Amino acid sequence: MTFSNLENLEKKLNYNFKNKDLLEKALTHSSYVNENKMKQYECNERLEFLGDAVLGLVIGEYFYKSFPKDNEGSLSKMRAESVNEKVLFFISKTLGLGDYISFGKGEKKNGGSKRESTSADALEALIGSIYLDSDFDTAKRIVLNLFDDFLKEDAYKLFNIDFKTKFQEEVQKSGKKSEYILVREEGPDNDKTFFTELYLDDILVGKGKGRTKKESQQEAARDAFERRGNV
Repeated sequence: MTFSNLENLEKKLNYNFKNKDLLEKALTHSSYVNENKMKQYECNERLEFLGDAVLGLVIGEYFYKSFPKDNEGSLSKMRAESVNEKVLFFISKTLGLGDYISFGKGEKKNGGSKRESTSADALEALIGSIYLDSDFDTAKRIVLNLFDDFLKEDAYKLFNIDFKTKFQEEVQKSGKKSEYILVREEGPDNDKTFFTELYLDDILVGKGKGRTKKESQQEAARDAFERRGNV
């Protein structure tokens, strides 16, 4: 694949590679290397190894700072379930990553571009290549941007983070009083959106919206955690 085909991917990432070879290498599958009699280290597997470490650190730091009172076991669980193959494939699809990977003819014919594990591995390799091409802070910015919707909207739904319970546990320790107030509803009866505000001792600490009252309360509690220091 020529680099001109990868310009759209750079735009999606909001990052321009200084070393274009790193980007191409991140998207070179082992089947392409084998078929073209290249050296094994010229595929993306080494970059995948590095990207996995960078991704784990970025997401681990995110949860460490977002949940300052959670123990190691809870943080490990959230990190592991945020960087598993299912999530990485979900993120890779937003980039259309499978369409950019160079495969051997056999692998391509067998649907390699649609294989979850292949796209997930390529995403890690891509993160590794960005880290090498720039620095950790740049890689961190891009990772958090890619994972933003997942971390802020889908995380508790996918691995059952109960923000309301977490918030209430902290409230009980502080001796303060919390209250969820439904401030308005929008939309027809079969497609309503509920808006909730969370107050702590009459001080607004979080806002949330959702398809149900319960979901809007969860979002309000999540918002309070993201603001941190309000409990």
